[in-house]
Amino acid sequence: MSDADRLLLRLRALANPVRLWIVAELHRAEARYVSELARAAGISRPLLKMHLRKLEDAGIVAGEIGTAENGKSANFFRLVPFEETLSPEVIAGAAPTVATGRATDGD
Repeated sequence: MSDADRLLLRLRALANPVRLWIVAELHRAEARYVSELARAAGISRPLLKMHLRKLEDAGIVAGEIGTAENGKSANFFRLVPFEETLSPEVIAGAAPTVATGRATDGD
């Protein structure tokens, strides 16, 4: 994956208030399971899973199967440490690796 692709993937993943909230929640806790996060966010589990998938694809969160406090198997997510520097220099360095037409794909 090119530098530009990685940068765009992360920026797209973080360009949503629910996903920013998820990152903040996982920053406060070591790991949380899907149902717990969905209840706290006030959204459905399928919608939360869609947001988690976008964050996971961008390398921002990671999921693993574990046991919830009720003894049932649950999908836990944790934050993957990351740091993304955004500056004119970073953008200029990544821009040459953008595939033709990708900069105007409407995102």
